[in-house]
Amino acid sequence: MDIELFEHSKNIFLDNVDAKSYVQIETIAKQYNSLLEAIQKPLKMILIYGRPGTGKSMLLSKLYADLKEQKNIFLYATPLVDEEHFFSMLGHDILHLKTKNLTQFMALLKSADFQEPPLVLLDEAQLYSDTLMEKIRLLSDTRKIKFIITLHKTQTEDLIAKEHFQTRIWESIELKNATEDELKLYIVKKLIKENCYDNADMFDTKAIQTIYKITQGNYRQTNKLLYTIFELYLSYEKAKMLHKIDLHKVSTKTIEMAALHKGLIK
Repeated sequence: MDIELFEHSKNIFLDNVDAKSYVQIETIAKQYNSLLEAIQKPLKMILIYGRPGTGKSMLLSKLYADLKEQKNIFLYATPLVDEEHFFSMLGHDILHLKTKNLTQFMALLKSADFQEPPLVLLDEAQLYSDTLMEKIRLLSDTRKIKFIITLHKTQTEDLIAKEHFQTRIWESIELKNATEDELKLYIVKKLIKENCYDNADMFDTKAIQTIYKITQGNYRQTNKLLYTIFELYLSYEKAKMLHKIDLHKVSTKTIEMAALHKGLIK
């Protein structure tokens, strides 16, 4: 097997957010279509929530990439936690004017004439302060701007029940970890999408079951694990030891070695 294929396959699973690496499986497609439908409704705010690694940032990135040529849409992937910076960026991007606080922004927003409300995508909104979230609430109440936000769902609280969302959000989309079948589709489709057909065939039912047991279907953990699996193959090649492992099927031992290396098992 061409060792360059392992290098290419490894990079497919880099832990980054790129709309080009979006993989469509049925559940994800339904969630994305629900998001597109929600945008067409007269909503003040849309919430996307789920555990870390369930694909919230990817969904926002995909939405932005698909709509940036058609709509007035702005993606803030890195949280603008400083309030002055937040309103400065919004003023610059949406109004093309200088603003440094809510009062200035609201005053200028009143006279703004949009064919339809700009879409503002805020990722990792749990990092925003309660004070800033309250001001985002006020902005959403004007209906001049539509906010789509992502939040982590924690074990100790239901984010939908948070006080500053109760009356604003009319639509919420919960993302979950993949099932075992979905995880297989995710891995295979990512590889096939990049023409790595031989490496896609390496993951039989037993390998998928092992990966699922380790990652519980979490996309971020799966990416880390797959990246490290292919990195191990490259390490064997550098050590001239490829003859000692099966190049046509990923073994349980290889998967567990990669998981140990990434701290996914002990």
